[in-house]
Amino acid sequence: MNKITPFLWFNGQAEEAANYYVSIFKNGKVLSVDRVEGQVMLVNFELEGQRFMALNAGPEFKFTEAISLFVNCESQEEVDELWEKLSAGGQKSRCGWLKDKYGLSWQIIPTTLGELMSDSDPQKAQAVMQAMLKMDKIVVADLEKAHAGEAA
Repeated sequence: MNKITPFLWFNGQAEEAANYYVSIFKNGKVLSVDRVEGQVMLVNFELEGQRFMALNAGPEFKFTEAISLFVNCESQEEVDELWEKLSAGGQKSRCGWLKDKYGLSWQIIPTTLGELMSDSDPQKAQAVMQAMLKMDKIVVADLEKAHAGEAA
């Protein structure tokens, strides 16, 4: 078991949510489903090597943007796919952020963003930052244009 495991609180949708997330990520699997009196109580699942626990605990608490899941994407295709699948039934936001249909916040971010923003030339890094701040879904080609000093 991981030393630290994110523990997600759901209002009766823990198993549905775990199955949904597992269907989206190529390396995802449900590890166990614990039931109490026939009702799903706890679901252990894994996405890309990260373990999660999902609890059915009632409506008392909701997800907020104070906690988000950051997904480091290797390509624009991966960004596009995860952006569309995770935001389906949810809400798209700015700068690579979205909420899924359960209200959980995600950041779908290409590795290129960090690479370009850490350029030793502060003007290039700032141009990339300004381009990113205008985006909803992050578009690598537009970041690269900003880095090169071209209008997006």
